[in-house]
Amino acid sequence: MPAAAAYAALIIGILDIVKGVFPRLRGSRISEIASVLPGSVTTLAETASLLVGILLIMLAHALRRRKARAWRAVVVLLTVSVVLEALHRRPVAASVSLLLCVVLLVNRREFYALSDPRSRWRALWNLLVLGAFDVVIGWILIAAYHQTIADHPGFGDQLWHVVLGLVGLEGPVAFTSERAGDLVYFSLAGLGALTAVTTIYLALRPERPVAALTEDDERRLRALLDRYGRQDSLGYFALRRDKSVIFSPSGKAAVAYRVVAGVMLASGDPIGDPEAWPGAIRRFLEEARRHAWVPAVIGCGETGGEVWTREGGLDALEIGDEAVVEVAGFTLEGRAMRNVRQMVKRVERLGYTCRVRRTGDLSEADRERIRNAADFWRGTETERGFSMALGRFGDPADAGCLVVTAHRAAPEGEEPPGGDIRAVLHFVPWGADGISLDLMRRDRDADPGLNELLIVRALQAAPEFGVARVSLNFAMFRSALARGERLGAGPVLRAWRGVLVFLSRWFQIESLYRFNAKFSPLWVPRFLVYPTARDLPRIGVSALRAEAFLTLPGLGRGNGPFQRWRRPQAVPDAVTGGRRRGGRRAWRPSSGRP
Repeated sequence: MPAAAAYAALIIGILDIVKGVFPRLRGSRISEIASVLPGSVTTLAETASLLVGILLIMLAHALRRRKARAWRAVVVLLTVSVVLEALHRRPVAASVSLLLCVVLLVNRREFYALSDPRSRWRALWNLLVLGAFDVVIGWILIAAYHQTIADHPGFGDQLWHVVLGLVGLEGPVAFTSERAGDLVYFSLAGLGALTAVTTIYLALRPERPVAALTEDDERRLRALLDRYGRQDSLGYFALRRDKSVIFSPSGKAAVAYRVVAGVMLASGDPIGDPEAWPGAIRRFLEEARRHAWVPAVIGCGETGGEVWTREGGLDALEIGDEAVVEVAGFTLEGRAMRNVRQMVKRVERLGYTCRVRRTGDLSEADRERIRNAADFWRGTETERGFSMALGRFGDPADAGCLVVTAHRAAPEGEEPPGGDIRAVLHFVPWGADGISLDLMRRDRDADPGLNELLIVRALQAAPEFGVARVSLNFAMFRSALARGERLGAGPVLRAWRGVLVFLSRWFQIESLYRFNAKFSPLWVPRFLVYPTARDLPRIGVSALRAEAFLTLPGLGRGNGPFQRWRRPQAVPDAVTGGRRRGGRRAWRPSSGRP
């Protein structure tokens, strides 16, 4: 029923728009067809068909998403249509409208999706404020062309003419100049259309709850991570405080998410007991259906993807691989590590040193220096991160995080941000014996190879902190890049690899894959879980907005994911060929640089 009602409203809206754009078609067979469909409220004023068509198309989208408000609006429209058709003695059109109205009333339980409670009042205020503004502008227009008015209408007639003009009707004021009359008429109709469209949009737009992690939710999540945190390297990122969380009925599993652009976007695998994952997933999907959100998961692992697709009837798409290094097997010896070994030795000869510490062991002064330096080196004004970034540093609750800093004395007389700190790596816990990369930033004038030095020192110091596994950057479409360059790769795979290499000029796709491959990691696939292929563009836009790669005016500074694999400062000059990418100007010493 929702789909049928949506398609019917869409067809009617298109027909009404065609009538509005091409007036000569109003007497044609298209107009006759449209007259027996529920949308014939346009018979009240043929000139209003364009506006009604736009509104019906907007209602069609909301009907398909089972919006309760859209159902109410269509029922009201059909009721008005029945009355009007009966008054105009058109029994066929009145019968069709009445029949469809009854069908919608009988199936009212199919339309249960809630809208944002706040948008109801915003829609009302929008209607009142813009409506008052339209009336004032309309009256000013009539007053400006008072010399072309045939009679001398009073203020009441002028006001009534403006009100009727806003809904596309001719009023009592007659103009001697056809040009002046058309200008006033179309100006009023345009103002009315703008007011109606913005009001309908606000009334029907998806709910956008404020994402916030409460203290109780954080406490429960930390308890689950203490027990089951080893399962997923992205689990700790669920503790971002701009995420919401939904628990399974037993409380033994949870899904962290944020609603962006009508998409209920989760990240990583569910947290907690795998046996309780289905309960958390079902609650997640029920909440999405209740509000007509599109459910999606970005960056889940293979096990999590299997549970999501089985329990939710969803599809999965491999989007890349996570680089995981086993500490016990890491060594700088051998021909394969020759490049890394040489770069590390070269950077050390230039006077760089490294320190590896728990965040809880840092002094308050050290925390402040590292935080200031990391903020200063950020490649954009907007803080990015969602699924693979924690979004904070030095919080007392994150004492188990690991921070690796590179140091080098500044030239005499210079005091850069962070003192002698030149680069920072920040890792979050991954269970009791693992860490996962959260932040990688450096001075933009740092020497090539500094990031390699930081990662090598982190891997070498890992046993001292009881760390056996280190999760590094996430490489988008790594398998396509790797297979596309092999001997015997087919033309489709080679073409896809060529596209990715081309896109790597702007996004760190190939460069991060090459950089991670230096450390001989295990490649762990990550997946995007989605309902249908037609939802992928919307999910993609939602993910980019969550990651703050797309920021809309008035939304403020966003916090989004993929920080680990697209942030300009995350890739060393050795990978990017020494090119400096745009962003905030870094501190530059006046002398003493090689």
